[in-house]
Amino acid sequence: MSEPDLNLLIALDALLTEESVAGAARRLGLSASAMSRTLARLREEADDPLLVRAGRRMVLTPCAEALRERARNVVHEARSVLRPAAPEPDLATLRRTFTIRANEGFVEALGARLIGAVNAEAPLVRLYFAPKVDKSPSYLREGTADLEIGVVSDMGPEVRIQALYRDRFVGVVRSGHPLAKGKMTLQRYVQFGHVAASRHGRADGPVDEALAAAGVEREVLAMVPSFPAALAVARGSDLVAVVPASYLAAERLVNTFVFELPVATGQITISQMWHPRLELDPAHRWLREVVRRVCGEARSEQVEIRRLAPEIG
Repeated sequence: MSEPDLNLLIALDALLTEESVAGAARRLGLSASAMSRTLARLREEADDPLLVRAGRRMVLTPCAEALRERARNVVHEARSVLRPAAPEPDLATLRRTFTIRANEGFVEALGARLIGAVNAEAPLVRLYFAPKVDKSPSYLREGTADLEIGVVSDMGPEVRIQALYRDRFVGVVRSGHPLAKGKMTLQRYVQFGHVAASRHGRADGPVDEALAAAGVEREVLAMVPSFPAALAVARGSDLVAVVPASYLAAERLVNTFVFELPVATGQITISQMWHPRLELDPAHRWLREVVRRVCGEARSEQVEIRRLAPEIG
């Protein structure tokens, strides 16, 4: 039995990533005609057309869709095997920009501290916090993001995951709000209007599920796209907000009363995620350690928030 031409894997990865013969040719530095001949060989080997014409562009067949991630991972692993181990970086001279996908709440809560910790060790490193408008592994897979921070969703089997800290939801109202006085009860909690944070305009969430199980519901009078916005609305109105406890550093407690929710919503695990091609990258490994350390330090400060919580009854 003849051995397969492993060079075809590189071409397959380029074709399935670009979804274009011309794009794959540019990526590999080949002519369009040479790439077309390679595609013909791949079609013969796979016994599938792989790329087919749909109007003015090419689309992947179901077989190609199934092969895309496998081909990408095999190519990355092969390159890492043949690439010599990278030396530990000289942090004082390291010049690199890391793209981190994280929501607005994380950036406001921990962004300044993370930037400070990074620059204290590597003054030439820059961090770009990219907006996290959706939960998708494509940014890590395609290399447009170096790290993603948040609650783990369906990231695929190859994405590396490290838990950073466990969080929980707490209630927030302005100082002087009626809920800031007296015992916190389920009936008092749902007596007031609420503001909900949702990027996609959904008013329901873990709190609403817990309330429904208890036989009550809250009235959501407004929806905003982020937890910082929800906190700002709660501070300036009689609406009640729900935010992660980790977001409430000491400086955010001005004109704010924080309380434990009268229903259990469970804990949230915040993790950092990265693609395996960066697993052994010394600079990336250093960044992950800085993120882990900063999050751990911030987590220990939440003890002060718990002391402000009223007794639940």
